[in-house]
Amino acid sequence: MKNTINTEKAPAAIGTYSQGVIHNNTLFTSGQIPMDPETGEMLPEDFAQQTHQVFKNLVAIAEAAGTTLQQAIKLNVFLQDLENFATLNEIMGQYIQEPYPARAAVQVARLPKDAMVEIDAIIAME
Repeated sequence: MKNTINTEKAPAAIGTYSQGVIHNNTLFTSGQIPMDPETGEMLPEDFAQQTHQVFKNLVAIAEAAGTTLQQAIKLNVFLQDLENFATLNEIMGQYIQEPYPARAAVQVARLPKDAMVEIDAIIAME
C-alpha cells in the first residue's frame, strides 16, 4: 500500500507523478526544482537561491508527510555545473546536520525548466 503526499507549500506536480509517496514507512520525494510554490515560477538564475528553494520544497514535502528532512536516508542531486558543488555542500549543511544522508551528485546536460539544480530524497518516517 502506498500513500501519496500533496502540499501547497511545495510546487504542484505538473505531470503524471506525486510530490511524494510513502511506502513501508519511507517517504520517496519527486525531484524538486527551484519553483516558488506560491507563484509556480522558477527562481532567477542564481545557484544559491535556487538551491535554497529546492531544499525548502523538500522540507515542505517531508513535513506534509509527518517527518523532517533531517531523517533523509539518501539524496540524489543533479547539477547543471559541478563547479557549484562547494556551494551545494554549504547550503545543504543549513538544512541537514550530521549524521548526513548518503548522497549522489552528478552533472547533467539539462534539467526541467532549465533549473540549475534538482534534488530528490528518500526519507525515513519518524
